[in-house]
Amino acid sequence: MTARFSEPLFVISVAARLVEMHPQTLRKYEREGLVAPSRTSGNLRLYSDSDIEQLRQVKYLVEQRGLNLAGVQLALELTRQLQRIRARQAKGDVSRSERLVDLDDILRRLGFVEESEVRSRRQHVQND
Repeated sequence: MTARFSEPLFVISVAARLVEMHPQTLRKYEREGLVAPSRTSGNLRLYSDSDIEQLRQVKYLVEQRGLNLAGVQLALELTRQLQRIRARQAKGDVSRSERLVDLDDILRRLGFVEESEVRSRRQHVQND
């Protein structure tokens, strides 16, 4: 991400127009921790291009995918994790086993359970 992409530029009214949301919705998303705009010394919110893109993702997840805000929070966390994995992969800084660990972590956070673990749990319950 370039420094310019993360430079705070837009006051809340402009940001709201850019993402076609009400300013109160942006305030709510900030309270929920979905976006963290910068603040001026006078405490005005300033949104960067990066914040605008994140708000667009939130809007998509809510309106097009039907996620609630807890689901959006998880999706944003997983997006950041996948971006880190992709960046490491692009640099060639990750081994196959590290990639598998990263992917297993994402699957675990999504509630995925391996078939072998399900069988093991079932067998454990039957033996008790």
